[in-house]
Amino acid sequence: MALSKLGVAAILLGFAGANTVALAQESAPKQTGQQEQEAAPAVEMAKAPPSVVLPPVSVTATRNPIEVFEYPGMVTVIDTDRPDLRNASTPDDLLNRVPNVEFTGGPRRTGEDPSIRGFSGPDVVINIDGARQNIDTGHEGRFYLDPSLIGEVEVLRGAASALYGSGGSGGVISFRTKSADDLLAPDQTWGFRVGGGYQSVNDEPRGTVTLYGRPGAGIDLLGSVTKRNSGDIELGNGDELDSEDDIVAGLVKAGVDFAEFHRIEASFMRFDNEAEEPLNGQGLGGDDLTEKNVRADTTRIAYSYSNPDDKLLGLDFTLYYTDFQVDALRLDDLGSGLEGERLERAVDTLGFRAENSSRVALSEDMGLTFTYGAEGYQDKQDGESASGDRDGVPDAEADFIGGFFQTELRVVEPFGFVPGEVLLLGGVRYDHYSASSDIAASNEDDAVSPRVGLSYMPTDWSMLFASYGEAFRAPTINEMYNEGVHFTIPGFGTNFFVANPELRPQTTETVEVGGGLDFSDVLASGDRLAIKGSYFWIKGEDFISLSVDQPGPPACFPPNCNGTTFAENIARAKLWGSEVEASYENERVRFAFGYSDINGKDRDTGDYLGSLTLTPTQFTIDAALKLPEIDSMVGWRVFAAADFDEVNEDEEDLERDGYDVHDLYVSWAPTGTVIEGLQIDAGIENIFDASYARVYTDSKEPGRNYWAGISYGMNF
Repeated sequence: MALSKLGVAAILLGFAGANTVALAQESAPKQTGQQEQEAAPAVEMAKAPPSVVLPPVSVTATRNPIEVFEYPGMVTVIDTDRPDLRNASTPDDLLNRVPNVEFTGGPRRTGEDPSIRGFSGPDVVINIDGARQNIDTGHEGRFYLDPSLIGEVEVLRGAASALYGSGGSGGVISFRTKSADDLLAPDQTWGFRVGGGYQSVNDEPRGTVTLYGRPGAGIDLLGSVTKRNSGDIELGNGDELDSEDDIVAGLVKAGVDFAEFHRIEASFMRFDNEAEEPLNGQGLGGDDLTEKNVRADTTRIAYSYSNPDDKLLGLDFTLYYTDFQVDALRLDDLGSGLEGERLERAVDTLGFRAENSSRVALSEDMGLTFTYGAEGYQDKQDGESASGDRDGVPDAEADFIGGFFQTELRVVEPFGFVPGEVLLLGGVRYDHYSASSDIAASNEDDAVSPRVGLSYMPTDWSMLFASYGEAFRAPTINEMYNEGVHFTIPGFGTNFFVANPELRPQTTETVEVGGGLDFSDVLASGDRLAIKGSYFWIKGEDFISLSVDQPGPPACFPPNCNGTTFAENIARAKLWGSEVEASYENERVRFAFGYSDINGKDRDTGDYLGSLTLTPTQFTIDAALKLPEIDSMVGWRVFAAADFDEVNEDEEDLERDGYDVHDLYVSWAPTGTVIEGLQIDAGIENIFDASYARVYTDSKEPGRNYWAGISYGMNF
C-alpha cells in the first residue's frame, strides 16, 4: 500500500517535471506574493523578464543577516505564507517538515513539544520577536501562539549556547510576528485583510481580521485577531481524541522611525484558549477531564540603530515580559484529585537582550564583523490548588545573566592564491544562573560556551563547512524542586515527586561537517537549484533524565505499591545523525526535499536514552506546479518515516511502525480583475487516512482532513 501511494506521488512529480520547460515557455508568472501586479496576456508575459528566485537569509544563526547557504551549519527559514502552510492551525503544522525537528506529546495544542536533533523541552531555545519562551510544564506545551500572527520562522539546528545561552543544546526556533511592512508596498499607506476557513478533522472554523497602516512618516501599525473553535480530533485509526478548544489570539504592534536610523518598536501578543480535555494534555484522554483556561501573553519593547555608513554601531536592545497561566477545573474524580478541584500554574519571565555589531574592513578582500552583548532574564513559577501549593508545580525562581562575543571574518581569495571565499565564525559566551525555592537548597553554577565554524566557498555555487560548538542547559526549577503526587493508580499505589536540588547542568560538544551546491539558471533563466547536507556527532555529559520508579509485586503488594519520580544526571551520552535539504524552483514549479536520521546512546552502558527524543529515518517531499495563466498553484506533499525500534529491551512499547502521509493543496489568487486581493486555498491532509503515531507519543495522529480557506485584502 505504501509503495502504491508513493507511486502516485512519483507520477505527479514526474508530470510536473516533464512539463517544466514546455510550460515555462508559454508564460512567465509574477513573483511570489506580488498580488498587486497587473495581469497580462500570455504572449506579453513571455516577453517580460523572468522572476528571480532569491536565496533565503537568516538572522538567527549569527545575529547578522547571512545567506543560509553560506552559514557553517544547518538553518531553515520558513515563509508562513507558502500555499502549503496556509492552513497551519498549530506551530507543529509550520515546523513538522523541517529535517530533525519533531513534535511529541500528541495532536492536542496544549501538549505539543518540539525537539531538535533529539533534544526537547528546555533543551531548545524558543523566541518570539526576541522574547524567550521558558515555559516548562512536563505535560503541557512549550509555547503558545497562533500561526496566523507569524510572518517568518527560523530553525537553527545544532549547538547554539555561544549566542543564546542555556537551552542551546538542540538549537533555536525563532518566530517573527507579522508587521505592516510585510503587507504594504513602499508607496502604500493603509490596508486590511479578512479571512476565514474550516478543517474537518476537528470540526474547526477560523476567522481572522488584520488591519495595518503607516499613518505618518516613520510610523507603522498593525492589529490582528484570530478566532478558532475546535472539537474532538478524529484519528487515523477511527478513534476520537477528547479535545475542545475555544481560542482567541491577537497581536498589536507599533513602530516609530525617528532621528534617522533609530527605531522603537512595541508589541503585545495574546493567546487565550478555553479548553476541555484531560489534565495531562499529552495523554490519551477520556478520563480525568478538566476545563482549562490557558493564557500566554508576550509584551516587548525594542530599540535599534542601523546606519549603513556607521561601521561601529549597529545596536539592538529588547526588553520583554512573558506571562503564562493555566487554570484547570477537575470535571470528575478519575485523576489524583476530587471533582471540582481547581489547579493553577503561573510562569513569568522578565528579560532583556542588548547587543551591538561593529564592522571593520581590513582590506578590499577582507572584512571583520564583531557582535557582542549581554542577556539576562528571570523565571518565576507559582502553583496553587484548593489545599494550598499544587503538587508538581513548585514555587521557585531562577535568574540567568550572560555575556557573549562573536567574530565573523570574510576573506576573498585567502593568501592571494586560494580560489573562492572563506567565512570564519568564532564566538564564546559566559553564563551564570541561580535557582531558589523554599522546598530545598538553592542551586547555582556557571558555564562557558565556545564555538567555531568555517565555510569555504571555492566557487559561487559550492561550499564546504565544518564547525565545533559547546552548549549547556541548566536544570529547570521543576526538575530541581518538584514535590507532591505525580500520579495515583487506584487500588495499587501512589507515585511521588522527589526534589533533587543537586542537579548539575548538562553539557554537550558538537562536531559537524557538511557541504552544499547552489545553482542558478539551470533549466530556465532565474531558476535556482540548492542542496545542503551535514553529518554531526554530539557527546554529552550529565544529561538530565526523568526517572520514574514504580514498583510492583513481589517487591510490594497493592495498595501499598508507592513509587517515586525524580530528575537525575546521566554520566555520558552520544548522538550522531545527518540532514539533507534540497530545493528547486523556477517560474513553473517548486520542489523541496528533506531527509534526516539520528541515533543516540549512553556512552557507558550502550542503552538508549529516554531523555532524548530519538526519531526514525524520515524524508519529506513537496512538489508544486505553478499555473500563472489562472493565477493558481497545485501541490503534493509526502512525509514518510521508517520503522522505529531504537529502544531498550524493556521498552518495546515505544517502538513505532513506519508510515507515509500524503497531502494535496491548491491555491488561487486572481490578479488584474475586480476581485484582485481575493485568495482561496484548499486541500486534503493525510489523503489515505493513515493510522500512525510519533515516537514517545501515546496517541495516534489526526486522520484525513479536508480544509479550505478564503481571504480578501486591499491596500491603499
